[in-house]
Amino acid sequence: MADAVVEFLLENLKQLLLYNSDLIYGVKGQVDSLHRELSLMNAFLKDAKEKRNEYKYVRELVGQIRDVAYEAEDIIDTFVVNATMQKERSTFNKIVHVFDYPTKLRSVAKDIEAIKTKMKEIYDNKMFGIEALHTPEYSNKPSSSKRRKPMVEEDNVVGFDEEATEIVSRLTSNISESLEVVSVVGMGGLGKTTLAKKVFCDPVIEFHFFVRCWVYVSQEYNRKEVLVAILSSVIQPCEQIYKLNEEMLVEEIYKHLHGRRYLIVLDDVWTLDAWNDLKLAFPNQNCGSRILLTSRNTDVALLANPDSLPHHLKFLNDDESWELLSTKVFRKGMRCPFELVELGQTIARKCYGLPLAIVVVAGLLLKKDKTRDLWKKVAESVSSYVARDPKQCMDVLALSYRHLPDHLKVCFIYFGAFPEDFPIPVWKLVNLWVAEGFIIQQNAQDCLEDLAEEYLEDLVERNLILIAKRRSNGRIKTCRVHDMLRDLCLREATEEKFLQVIKGQVQDSNSLIPYHRRLSLHSHIMSFIHSRPCGPHVRSFLCFPSEEKELSREHTSFIHESFKLVRVLDMKSINISRFPIEITQLVHLRFIALSGNFKLLPPSISKLWSLQSLIIKTTSRDLDIQVDIWKMSQFRHLRTTGSSRLHGPKAKTRMDNEDPFVQRNIQTISTISPDSCTENILARTPNLKKLGIRGRLSLLMDERKPCLFDNFAKLDNLDKLKLLNDTFPRPPSEGKLSGVPPFYKFPPHLTKLTLSDTLLDWKCMCTIGMLPHLEVLKLKVYAFKGGEWEALDGGFRLLKVLKIGKTDLVEWKASGHHFPRLEHVVVEHCSELLGIPVGLADVSALKTMELYHVPSAVDSARFIHQKKLMQQQKLMTGDGFKLVIYPPE
Repeated sequence: MADAVVEFLLENLKQLLLYNSDLIYGVKGQVDSLHRELSLMNAFLKDAKEKRNEYKYVRELVGQIRDVAYEAEDIIDTFVVNATMQKERSTFNKIVHVFDYPTKLRSVAKDIEAIKTKMKEIYDNKMFGIEALHTPEYSNKPSSSKRRKPMVEEDNVVGFDEEATEIVSRLTSNISESLEVVSVVGMGGLGKTTLAKKVFCDPVIEFHFFVRCWVYVSQEYNRKEVLVAILSSVIQPCEQIYKLNEEMLVEEIYKHLHGRRYLIVLDDVWTLDAWNDLKLAFPNQNCGSRILLTSRNTDVALLANPDSLPHHLKFLNDDESWELLSTKVFRKGMRCPFELVELGQTIARKCYGLPLAIVVVAGLLLKKDKTRDLWKKVAESVSSYVARDPKQCMDVLALSYRHLPDHLKVCFIYFGAFPEDFPIPVWKLVNLWVAEGFIIQQNAQDCLEDLAEEYLEDLVERNLILIAKRRSNGRIKTCRVHDMLRDLCLREATEEKFLQVIKGQVQDSNSLIPYHRRLSLHSHIMSFIHSRPCGPHVRSFLCFPSEEKELSREHTSFIHESFKLVRVLDMKSINISRFPIEITQLVHLRFIALSGNFKLLPPSISKLWSLQSLIIKTTSRDLDIQVDIWKMSQFRHLRTTGSSRLHGPKAKTRMDNEDPFVQRNIQTISTISPDSCTENILARTPNLKKLGIRGRLSLLMDERKPCLFDNFAKLDNLDKLKLLNDTFPRPPSEGKLSGVPPFYKFPPHLTKLTLSDTLLDWKCMCTIGMLPHLEVLKLKVYAFKGGEWEALDGGFRLLKVLKIGKTDLVEWKASGHHFPRLEHVVVEHCSELLGIPVGLADVSALKTMELYHVPSAVDSARFIHQKKLMQQQKLMTGDGFKLVIYPPE
């Protein structure tokens, strides 16, 4: 984590020196020197990465580097705050001497010199090779090998019967006689090794394979050790084996497996390199040989066999969890007393389907007297009881964390800020990571948000983060973290002074936040705010109350008074009676999320030169955004509710490549009023990706004056467009659109279109169908009106998702060739619709169909379902078709 702290500070200093050097007038030389010294420390941290877990001396030094980086960051950020304030008052030069920051920076410089001296001692002693580092005072390196084999439950395995049967079938199938890899993947503690052992010992497997070999690879992978283990399983072990080098071992294994049907279990493979190292030893002689591979990393499994999806190990359900817990606690021939059953089921449920956690808790309950009081205490705080036995559970989970590259470690432990079982919106998580400075561009072409999504996908592939819901285009919409892994996040975050979570009654708020850089409140938020907290080191203030709260006018000033250096301010779950104008003094703010009855966003927000994301939830139908975002070079996302009026640059300039008000960072503007869609605004957002518009949409398409919709065709990078027709206080019928513009007037690369209350005629669908890149079409309440929709040839060539909301549609006429790529169909509240076109059954890509309150279309949907099943049986494909009907009959 110290690596990440220094890395982020270096990036912040670089941005300060490049773009805002006027704010560090008088100390620029010292800041420049600090940047160079921290760069040296960063190099040391990279060198010391493999040794810090082994040597206490190095670990302490790494902690000192982290602390001095935090201190330097505080001094410089505070200097910038005061310099900005004094610059506004035109007394900057006088105030510099009053605050005397050069003296404070010199103090930090002394600390850095002391650390450099310690670094030099280590390097002079040939980098951790000296005897002193092996003494008890400086070393905590274990005497035995770190390649500890996992705990395996071989008896009374619960919940794996069906999965074991499936894996055995895949291993013994005669569909392919060539060598194949079957992989089992899942997060740590889910039972991959236990399942693999159950399969390995299955009588069918023992009979089918002439040679069977089990080898534990592990995170601390040693190629020669693994090769020796494989060869020792294939031939009679002898001393000569250990004298062979790696290439000779590979040759020997290959020779002895050649021509024989074998099964090799490679348990706990962590890296792509490990698989690439070992695969050379396994001959492919069309004997039906198989390799069973277990891993926490999905990408390893996909590399080993790109043509076959890995088996993702599921979590236990509530019944299976209780069965496993009771089996382990009461052993054979015993039953759980009736008075403990309900508490036991609660304990099992709170292990959230993770077998390792259940086994750890069962071990605790087995050793104690089985009293109701004890079981009640355990049920109230299962996670804390699991954490008491770190060697069996938390350390197993921590292996995945330690294996992460530095840029993913900080992203992972950030999940600790969110409440338990909280569905985390990916757009928000990504914006937060970018604002926190976790995402660093490698080159100028990189999009920070795209990089952040790649980081998230990487964490998912490593089975550290769970997907809660996917978007219609397959990307992750919401995610969550398993409670046991969340506890790991909090443990690491506390140790690194990274994050503090408050979820109980606070007696003295000032004692809670002396060092932590991030503060996340989950309950008792009002009492915390009323206590007038002081967080001089806090960079992020996040609120997640279980219910919406209201902050009175007299308490809004606490934000500025308490957290002067804050960068992330997320108070969207708290209703604020007035807009807190004081936050405009928080010059480091990068992310703001607020909620209240706001009618206007003041122009003073424009002073926040670091602001990237502005998220406003207002109960007002209209919002006047007087913020001059055209002067804010870092601005990226504007998200508001209602119909927001956005103003273009006040100064008149020509709109070309030299226009100083072109904002190439802006990616999101949603939702704004139709009259804000002027050339003066849209032409200055060339990289806009998402645009949402709410209001009287007829203003967009009025041909009697320069048509505002014409400006959309210039948005080359826009891929999501949302058009919400809002005619309040007039009825929607008075805002009915007569039609839509020609397809060539739409953004040229549009992939997702959402319409609501537009009351269009179904004939307009032929125009929408001509959009060349459209993949997702969402028709919300009365987007279209009329009894018949007849699809025409030549349209919707790439459409994958079609969602039809409430409408008066009666007859939908279409064949499979009208939607050749369609994968998902959702129809809601279309009570008059007679049926779904049965021709959709011929669309080979179709995967799901969901009907909600569409009673008269149920029979046609069931017919499509039956036809799809028959097609799959005929083609012998395993890809299922899913039909959802609600309410169920």
